[in-house]
Amino acid sequence: MNSTLKSCILAARPKTLPAAVVPVWLGCMLAWKLDGQFNWWLALCTLMGAVWIQIGTNFFNDAIDNDKGADTEQRLGPVRATASGLLSRGQVYGAALACLLVAAVFGWFLFQARGWAMVAIGLPSLYLCYGYTGGPVPLAYRGLGEVFVVLFFGVIAVMGTIFVQLGQWPIEGLLLGLQLGLLSAVLISINNLRDRVEDAGNAKNTLAVKLGESWGKRVVAIEIFGAFVLSLVWLAMGQMSLWLGSSMFIVLGVRIWGLVRDEPPSAKYNKFLALGGAQLILFAVLFTIACVI
Repeated sequence: MNSTLKSCILAARPKTLPAAVVPVWLGCMLAWKLDGQFNWWLALCTLMGAVWIQIGTNFFNDAIDNDKGADTEQRLGPVRATASGLLSRGQVYGAALACLLVAAVFGWFLFQARGWAMVAIGLPSLYLCYGYTGGPVPLAYRGLGEVFVVLFFGVIAVMGTIFVQLGQWPIEGLLLGLQLGLLSAVLISINNLRDRVEDAGNAKNTLAVKLGESWGKRVVAIEIFGAFVLSLVWLAMGQMSLWLGSSMFIVLGVRIWGLVRDEPPSAKYNKFLALGGAQLILFAVLFTIACVI
């Protein structure tokens, strides 16, 4: 039982959870900054929905990549539960469905509070837990992983959170969502660069596979520096503190870009991924401080 629990935690990929937590947290902070409102219960429901959708997505990815032969012995990243035999295919799919059920329960409370807009956001999100790597058009296998992350872990997550809090769709939410989406996509791009050779041999046509190593690295630069350039819009809006809070991450961003640019894809990229996660958390901390000063 203990080993099964550890394997489930491995398949849940807890290191990816900041990508789900940060947009909700900062969406709540921006809503409070703009309107002075903060509903703890709705914030909790939004957070739990996002986290369980993220975990469910990770379980589906673990099982589907194994089904498609994408996780091989040549894998440079962390061990995958299904491919390594730590969990059966049925166990992983069952866990994924259970996660979606939990997310749907919290989504019901959001629906009661904000109506059909929550259905318009929630149903595609629940489907794409599976559709990211499965279904007739698996996004991760079509080079659309980065686009998916920018939209769902950036724009939709942030703007949806703000709508839950305020019942409005302020343009500031779009700006913050784009910045967060780009910084979250950095993680996908580094991951796909690391696995480019393996993925190419298994018909997983990620953006790094489609563009090649050199342009795959440039995508990382576009994401990091794109998020930085967008911070200037806060300045144009007269939000000096939010400009500072959303731009100072670039110190770490430049470091990440330098490492990716100079190193060929290898297991070292696991450390770069950790730095990418740290960059996202740094952005969250700085933006939070900017919202309260």
